[in-house]
Amino acid sequence: MVSIVFLTFFVMSLLTNILGPIVPDIITSFKVSLAAAALLPFSFFIAYGVMSIPAGFLVERFGEKPVMVAAFLAGTVGSLSFAFYPSYRVAVVSLFIMGSGMATLQTAINPLLRVSGGEEHFAFNSAFAQLIFGSASFLSPYLYSYLVRNLSQATPPGNPLVAVLARLTPPALPWASLYWIFAVFTVLMIVILCFTKFPRVERSSDESAGSWSMYGDLLRRPMVWMFFLCVFAYVGSEQGTADWISKFLSTYHGYDPHTAGATAVAWFWGLLTAGCFIGMGLLKLFDSRKVLIGTAIGALLCLTAALFGPRNVSIVAFSAIGLFASVMWPILVSLALNSVSEHHGPFAGILSTGIMGGAVVPVIIGRIGDRYGLRPGIAFLYLTFGCVLSVGFWAKPLITNATVNLKKSIVAPTI
Repeated sequence: MVSIVFLTFFVMSLLTNILGPIVPDIITSFKVSLAAAALLPFSFFIAYGVMSIPAGFLVERFGEKPVMVAAFLAGTVGSLSFAFYPSYRVAVVSLFIMGSGMATLQTAINPLLRVSGGEEHFAFNSAFAQLIFGSASFLSPYLYSYLVRNLSQATPPGNPLVAVLARLTPPALPWASLYWIFAVFTVLMIVILCFTKFPRVERSSDESAGSWSMYGDLLRRPMVWMFFLCVFAYVGSEQGTADWISKFLSTYHGYDPHTAGATAVAWFWGLLTAGCFIGMGLLKLFDSRKVLIGTAIGALLCLTAALFGPRNVSIVAFSAIGLFASVMWPILVSLALNSVSEHHGPFAGILSTGIMGGAVVPVIIGRIGDRYGLRPGIAFLYLTFGCVLSVGFWAKPLITNATVNLKKSIVAPTI
């Protein structure tokens, strides 16, 4: 069961974080504006805003297994609809369907991991699950690059996978072959889940969807709205960076989006994953608010170097933003949940709704980019990263993170 949960994290990441590398292809293939291209990640991530709270009620009503099967079925329908009918309008609808499935999965799998792996191993398994999630984010741009390079050749190589995809995919849209891969993964997951016996999950108070009155009580607190907006800003910063790296490097520095651009996106996700380990060490030494301030400043400096630095600096700086952004999500969520004494489950649902920041911010960047250029558009991230930075100054958690005291006490010698 634990292995299946890990596999679910891998497939979720594979489907979620491929949008950044394909943005230049979307613009070229469908001849759309920057803002129109940004509507695709918008349609995917807005589903988190729509589904995060209802998914909690669905899981409590029907259980994990039926809901997870339905979620992967939504991923299959979304993938196949675009694979069969690759057009811009179909892409918008299919990504919303896929996003709804992924939002539902995210609600179901964490309690399942806690029960199936044992509560005493939950912290380790959660960290390992995030490592798997990050590895898929790192690998998916390389899969995209491999398929596009091979399917773009006049005579594709004899690889059986490439040969099959060459017959299924329009020659002008080699990147669309990814959706056939997604469909295969989601169908396999449905088969695996149908033949798997699920443990009985007793949801803790922190995992329970709660009641509507609890949501009403929370939403009357200004602090809840402030944390929601900052989570919104963080996910917008993360996706706003990843979605536009490849296009920026292509537009301003002439990098090939199928190779160098995809690699930069892969390293953004790779460093975002690797940075979690560094962040875990920092959180044992310093107050989480100070770590958040330091990483937010680091991200802003990297953003400046990426936007205004020379060619070789820009490509490295964009990827390095992921390193500094790596600990922002867990710190924001922990500060938020530690700032209230009750209703943690509903509050977590409200925070998850903030993931729709990944839908809105890329569109804002695209709108500004169409009018003033992509560099001023991406500069909008100064505002969103600045919002994250502010949390380090105003957050007042009831419980602070435990740190190691490195100061050695001086003991007088005994006679």
